[in-house]
Amino acid sequence: MAVGGVISSSNHPKTSWPGVIAWWGRDYNDYENEWSKMFDEQSSEKEYEEEVKITGFGIAPQKARGASITYDSEFQGQVTRYTHITYALGYAVIMEELMDNLYDKVSQTRVQALARSHRITEEIVCADVYNNAFDIAFPGSDGVQLLSTVHPNVTGGTFGNVLSIASDLNETSLEDLITQMSLATDDKGLIIALKPTKLIVHPFNWWNANRILESVFQNDTANNAVNILKATSAIPGGVMQAHFLDAPNAWFLRSDAPRGLRRFTRMKPKVEKDNDFGTKNALTSAVQRFAVGYSDPLGLYGSEG
Repeated sequence: MAVGGVISSSNHPKTSWPGVIAWWGRDYNDYENEWSKMFDEQSSEKEYEEEVKITGFGIAPQKARGASITYDSEFQGQVTRYTHITYALGYAVIMEELMDNLYDKVSQTRVQALARSHRITEEIVCADVYNNAFDIAFPGSDGVQLLSTVHPNVTGGTFGNVLSIASDLNETSLEDLITQMSLATDDKGLIIALKPTKLIVHPFNWWNANRILESVFQNDTANNAVNILKATSAIPGGVMQAHFLDAPNAWFLRSDAPRGLRRFTRMKPKVEKDNDFGTKNALTSAVQRFAVGYSDPLGLYGSEG
């Protein structure tokens, strides 16, 4: 049985009469898929997926002649659980509307409109991981927000993946954050080769980001100095414009950490049609299941701007 709104001729009375030259309002273009560039996707066949952190070993100390070898140990860290959420939406059309509707474009594009709703839902849900990245009200499995100066190490101490002093996007702040990323260490304090892959910005920052990365010479100066960011391909994936980000001044650097921003897909959007026996209403629904989040905070660096 259909729940909620039911589409009848009264929803659009003009469909019962000839003479309408065009129907418009749901045939706009959409941006290309963005969430897939902001997360690493993996399929799932279970109710939930878990990723567990484990430490390595520390620096090997000198061994005196005849002395015993020093033995290190390993430890389990935080457990990140990705529990799939179901997203569903549909519409119901009464039998009379289907019989009397003279315009195929109105009836046949409903499925397309439903599919678009699911595409936008995916974008919003995924972008919210970034939108909430600075908010302590949305802690990760280590107890702090995604972008923080005090992520706890399993073996003690803390590390940060955010500029200690928030800064708008400019050449200096970008270089500082890339440098910070290049000096990242594991839980035992060993340097890891962490590199940026993509700069992600709100449309408000799109033009500025491109000037910074694509200028041949140093941006916003009278110096005849080469743009090192461009010359060294410091960010090989370039700039991505993310239209579902909320904060216009926030900016993000994805890294090549293998278990950073994650999406598990349990069921891709599936469209089904049926009829309600009692009312003869035509029912169409679309359902999908997925989970999104992050395991390793080192997968993302950023600044609130």
